[in-house]
Amino acid sequence: MTNYSIHAARRGKHKIFIGMAPGVGKTYRMLEEGHALKQEGIDVVVGLLETHGRKETAEKAEGLEIIPRKQIPRGGLILTEMDTDAILKRSPQLALIDELAHTNVPSSVKEKRYADVEIILAAGIDVYSTMNVQHLESLNDLVARITGIVVRERVPDRILEEADELVVVDVTPETLQERLLEGKIYAPQKIQQSLDNFFQRRNLIALRELALREVADNVEENALATTPNGQFCNIHERVLVCVSTYPNSLQLLRRGARLANYMNAPLYVVFVADLDRFLTKEESLHIHNCEKLCKEFEGTFIRVTNSNIAQAIAEVAEKYRITQIVIGESQRSRWQILLKGSLTQKLVRLLKNIDLHIIASDQTSSSQG
Repeated sequence: MTNYSIHAARRGKHKIFIGMAPGVGKTYRMLEEGHALKQEGIDVVVGLLETHGRKETAEKAEGLEIIPRKQIPRGGLILTEMDTDAILKRSPQLALIDELAHTNVPSSVKEKRYADVEIILAAGIDVYSTMNVQHLESLNDLVARITGIVVRERVPDRILEEADELVVVDVTPETLQERLLEGKIYAPQKIQQSLDNFFQRRNLIALRELALREVADNVEENALATTPNGQFCNIHERVLVCVSTYPNSLQLLRRGARLANYMNAPLYVVFVADLDRFLTKEESLHIHNCEKLCKEFEGTFIRVTNSNIAQAIAEVAEKYRITQIVIGESQRSRWQILLKGSLTQKLVRLLKNIDLHIIASDQTSSSQG
């Protein structure tokens, strides 16, 4: 058995090209970047290439050194796998390795290709690799619900989290279906079956959104970890509705839920209880109804106690990385606003890079603002 205990001065960098489905052009893009780096004098090899009979992909590999596959006799057949030993021995600066989720032949040292990639990275060799979003472990159940297909080959989420760079190779569902019909993805006999199943337009739209969102999540988490001075970077929208004891709160909540739905954003609802006063039975029931409605909209209800309402809302907004806040217009008299200022004015001063939606009220009852 091969001894893989190789300790390099530095771990190799890992760049993953991720797509919504086969045929978007991940391998082609990886090879394109490999050629560009080779021209810059970088020592590049193809560790493993799967062309799936695609002519353009095979042509794109021409001019790059390809490490021969390891041949494995099994049951009277000769199977082939990536030769990890040969890549380590060749020790290039960059190895291009297709299909990260691939399961190796049973007698292989490592069960999965991503585990071989980790060995190569540990040896200080940079790796460019490819995968489709449906192979990500945490999305497995969701992909099965979308497409009706259970994906057997999966990559742990940590592989994406530990990657140095993620690139979405993106095309529209229409373009992908055209490629399929032109015979650029599968053999002719598989085309109609693919269009009727995995390559249905609604599946492709959902998978495309998953791929884009997965990379956006990764970028946001990295930015959050590396941005100085506690500042944060928001890529996804997050909606916060501010409810109070006044009747228009349910109207605000519905409006905020529509906004969250439109933006495909999580919904948060906050109620700030004043330290200096107890809620009446009616008011408690009203807040309970707000919480109930919030749960119906699959939102998160947050209850905080603070006599400074604006400050409390600002703290919740920072904690939950809110990008949109929905509040009711102030119902104080002009004289009260002149003396104390409105909640809106206070929030505008406290909040940075957050959009404020002030919703006019149908109610005529007096209220705080």
